[in-house]
Amino acid sequence: MKKINLFFLPSRNITLTIPLVLTVGFIAGLFWDTGVLKNYLLTATVLMIYPTMIGFKIKEIVDLSHTRLLLAASVINFVLVPALAYILGVLFLLGDPQLFAGLAIASLLPTSNMTIAFTHFGKGNVPAAVKLTVLSLVAGSLLAPWYLLVMVGGYIHIDLLAVLKNISIVVFLPLFLGVFTYHLLLKKYSQEQFEKSVKPWLPAVTAWGMVYMLFTGISTNARLIVSQPGLLLSSLLVWVVFYFVNYFISIKAGRLFFNRKDSVTLVFGTVLRNLAISIGLAAASFGVTAAFMVSLAFLFQGQSAAWFIRLNDKYKIFPETGRHMLKTRQAK
Repeated sequence: MKKINLFFLPSRNITLTIPLVLTVGFIAGLFWDTGVLKNYLLTATVLMIYPTMIGFKIKEIVDLSHTRLLLAASVINFVLVPALAYILGVLFLLGDPQLFAGLAIASLLPTSNMTIAFTHFGKGNVPAAVKLTVLSLVAGSLLAPWYLLVMVGGYIHIDLLAVLKNISIVVFLPLFLGVFTYHLLLKKYSQEQFEKSVKPWLPAVTAWGMVYMLFTGISTNARLIVSQPGLLLSSLLVWVVFYFVNYFISIKAGRLFFNRKDSVTLVFGTVLRNLAISIGLAAASFGVTAAFMVSLAFLFQGQSAAWFIRLNDKYKIFPETGRHMLKTRQAK
């Protein structure tokens, strides 16, 4: 039983696991050369993403319900957020283009399983969150190479074919394996048995993969951070501004155009990035420094989402009928 509890520990205590791994990894990197860990990043990435794809429903993409919400989220995810990342990168990260690349990748891959989970916790529109997660994953994966070429191609060499290859390995290979695995599992288990006996293990596997990514990213950059402390400070500042502005845009759009449930979905469908895939793609395409930049976002993303739910419950950030408020204002 103790071994099982240890296995589930990272996924069930993610807010404690992340700073702990970053601290231990940083200390380890100061005393030992952990560069050999980089050789297994791609394999670890595939194993990390694969469990998240088990149960993935491709048919959600062709369902045309919630079109208005999906359109608004797509404009934020693929126009406003990349523009924000580009501005922040030019202002703060030109000194290290790999950090810029890490920020750009994270900005281009919105939504994850966290989107669905936090939408549920925040009493939002869960079916729309599922559809938004599926759509954003596919669209982000297809658009990312071309966006990267435009956003950071002038500051760092972009091997477009290599990025496309890495996306195929990091996103579409686990997607194919996940859909195939889910099909096989449903031959052995009922949907209820799958939800009860199999599904709880999946985030635990992903969490351990994330631990490997975080440890590798921070430990291999530890000496660089010590020699250039401004590197860490500027990176943290960029993420603070990134998430603050992202929340502001999404909350404003939600209050103006949507009811409370859809607004909650809009926030978590645009603010939360797919950091698991982002860190793997960053490591595979640009190296551990880019992956390190993505790893710092873990310090803000989960905690900020949890605090948003608390603040929304306490202060009623979203009224029940946002779009009716807009009509009332226009009538006046």
